[in-house]
Amino acid sequence: MNDYTEELTKQLLAKNPALSEEKALWWVEMLWSDFESSYAKAGYPYRGAQYAADYVKQQIEQHGAMLHLITRKQKDENEGEIK
Repeated sequence: MNDYTEELTKQLLAKNPALSEEKALWWVEMLWSDFESSYAKAGYPYRGAQYAADYVKQQIEQHGAMLHLITRKQKDENEGEIK
């Protein structure tokens, strides 16, 4: 993944200048890990880092310009609920 992280982050920043470099990196890492875990849970064989990078590139092209609009849900520390 590290071989692809810098280039994918640059691509996302070019697609969405509203993101900070830190947020863009977070999105790249999140998309990558979500893809790999979902792919594995579905029982598919691992097809390598290039396959995952291609998926992340596709997501950046399709949704990258809007990622800054997505907010994360936060847990309520007192009750453990997501708000």
